[in-house]
Amino acid sequence: MPSLFFPLAQLLPWAYALALLPVALIGSPRWIWWPARVAGYLGLSLVLAAWGQAALDGQSNDRLGLAMAGLVGLLALVIIDYSQRYLDGEPGQRRYVLALLGTLTAVATVVTSTNLFLLVGAWIISSLCLHQLLTFYRDRPQAVVVAHKKFLASRLADVCLLLATVLLVRAGGDSQIAVILDAVNTRLQASGQLGWDLQLAALLLALAVILKSAQLPVHGWLIQVMEAPTPVSALLHAGLVNLGGFLLLRFAPLFSAAMPAQSLLVLFGGLTAVIAALVMMTRISIKVRLAWSTCAQMGLMLLECGLGLYELALVHLLAHSLYKAHAFLVAGETVVQARQHALQPQAFAPGLGSLLLALLLAGLALTLLQGLWSWVLPGHALPLVALTLLAIGLAPWCLRRGQLPYGLAMFVLLLGAYLLWHQAADWMLDLQLGTAPWPLTGVAVLLFLGLYLLQALLLAHPHGALAQRLYHLAFAGFYLDEHFTRLTFRLWPVRSPQPLTSTPGDRP
Repeated sequence: MPSLFFPLAQLLPWAYALALLPVALIGSPRWIWWPARVAGYLGLSLVLAAWGQAALDGQSNDRLGLAMAGLVGLLALVIIDYSQRYLDGEPGQRRYVLALLGTLTAVATVVTSTNLFLLVGAWIISSLCLHQLLTFYRDRPQAVVVAHKKFLASRLADVCLLLATVLLVRAGGDSQIAVILDAVNTRLQASGQLGWDLQLAALLLALAVILKSAQLPVHGWLIQVMEAPTPVSALLHAGLVNLGGFLLLRFAPLFSAAMPAQSLLVLFGGLTAVIAALVMMTRISIKVRLAWSTCAQMGLMLLECGLGLYELALVHLLAHSLYKAHAFLVAGETVVQARQHALQPQAFAPGLGSLLLALLLAGLALTLLQGLWSWVLPGHALPLVALTLLAIGLAPWCLRRGQLPYGLAMFVLLLGAYLLWHQAADWMLDLQLGTAPWPLTGVAVLLFLGLYLLQALLLAHPHGALAQRLYHLAFAGFYLDEHFTRLTFRLWPVRSPQPLTSTPGDRP
C-alpha cells in the first residue's frame, strides 16, 4: 500500500468536524441543518478535487481510500439532505445532527487514515456516535434494548481490534499501515510464514470484523434497529457495516497469508449468507427484508475476502452501499409498488426443472462469454466463485420465455459491466496476491449451489413437507438471536425505559 495519500481527501473528516461547533451553538432548529449541508457539499467537493488531482499527477497513491472517501462523501450529502426533510418538526434535531456529523467524521477518518491507531480509534468512535442515533427515540424500549445488544457486541469487537493493533504495531515497529504491511511482506519473503503474532493478529481482526458486521449469531441488533429513523438505517446499512469489508481490503496482504483467518471468514460469512437468505424469504416488512439482506450481503463480502477475491469484494462493497442506501430511502414507495403489482396478472410459479435448466443455461452462457473475454484480454479470467454467483443471479433471465434476444443482450451487458468494474477494482487495489486454497473455494461453491437448489425446491413446492417444516424455523430466524439475547441480558442487563405517550411527530 502506498504511504502517500491525496492531501485533499485527508481533509474530508475536517469538513464534517468543523460543522459540529456551529451546530452546537445555533439555537433555532431552522438553522442547525445549514452547517451540516455545507459540510456535505464541501466534503463531496474535496473528494472530487482529490480525484482530479489523482488523474493529473498519475502517482500510485492510496486508490482504495480515495474510492471509499468518494463513497462516504456522496452518501453523507444524500443522507444529510434526506434527514432534514424526514425530521422536519421533530424535537431533538440538534442532538441528531451532532451525532450524525460525529459519525460521518469518524467514518471519514477510518477510510482516509494511514495510521492504525487512528483508524481503530475512529472506528470505535463511529460506533459510539451511532449508538446515539439508534437511541434517538429514547422513550422506545425496543430501541434501547437493541442498541444495548449492539453496544456489547461492538465492545467485544473493540477488544479484538485493540489486541490485534498491539500485535501488528509490535511486528512492524511502527503504527503506519504501510510500514506494517511492508513488514508483513518482508517476513513472507524471508521465511514464507507470518509467525504466531501476525497469525493471531489476523485472526483477531477477522473476529472483530465478524462482530462488527453483524454476522450470525450476533446479528439480531441489525435486524431489530427499525425503531431508529429511516436515514439512520440507510447510514448503518450502506456505510458503517461495510467498514469491516474495508478493513479486510486494507490488510489484504496479511489475510492472504493467514489460513486460520481465511477459514474463519469463509465459515461465518458463508453460513450467514445462506441462513440469512433463507430467513429473508419468510419476511413481509420491506425494512426487515432489507436488514436480513444486509446481513447476507455482509456474509458474502466476508466470504469473498476469505477466498482472496479482493477485487470482487471491492465491487460488492461499492455496489451494495449505493443499492442499500437507495433501497432504505425509497422504502416508503414500496406500498405503491405492491398495490400496482397486485393489479397485474400473476405469473405461474416455475417448476423445479425450469429453475435447474435456467441455472444450467446461465452457466453455459457465462462460460462462453468468459471464454470470449479471456480471448480479448488474456489473463483476466473470473474466478469460479464469481462465475457461480453470476450464474445464480442471472438465472431468472433464462425463465423469460420468448425474450431470448433480450435476455442474451442483458447477459452480455451485465457481464461486460461487471468485468469492467472488476478491472477498475483491480486497478484501485493494485494487489498481486494469490487466492485461497481449493478446499475453501469448493466449500463456497457448494454452499451457494445448495442454497439455489433449496430455494428452487421451496419455490416449486411452496406447500410441500419441506417448506412446511422449514418455514417455522426460518421465520424464527432459527432461534439464533434468542440465545444471544438471553446471554447478553445475563452478562449485562439493560434497564428498559417505560414507554411514554407518543407525540404526533414520532414515527419509525
